[in-house]
Amino acid sequence: MLLLAIAAALQAVPAPASSTPLCIGGAQVSAREDCPRFVFFDSAGVEVRREWQEVLDAAAARMRELQGARVTVVGHSDRSGPTGANRRVSLARANLIRDALITRGVAADSITVEGHGEQQPLIATEDGVREPQNRRVEIRISSAP
Repeated sequence: MLLLAIAAALQAVPAPASSTPLCIGGAQVSAREDCPRFVFFDSAGVEVRREWQEVLDAAAARMRELQGARVTVVGHSDRSGPTGANRRVSLARANLIRDALITRGVAADSITVEGHGEQQPLIATEDGVREPQNRRVEIRISSAP
């Protein structure tokens, strides 16, 4: 339940059409970008739990609304394992989300996948710390110019 509350707080906050969108979590994006959507994972997990399916559904629906939109899927990990393993699990998570978006009708050639490992945490921690908010994939949608 705590992760659901955190995810709800991190989801996109609509901004007035005339301003640059500000997203929860401090991210500022251009007028062409949506605030990122988040999917969180269990420790070392690479399975999308049922409660995150609606985030994927909403992202796919938004992609269908925006003609020519691009999506960048960025995987992250906490610092509980070796750096190389964390980078691999972050990329595996990102590819899992990519595949889930494709099954929801998003064109594969509109998706870019990145795995950042433990390099960009939401919550700064010491090495070896398991932090649920850092085990995530960000779905970043940008419209065509």
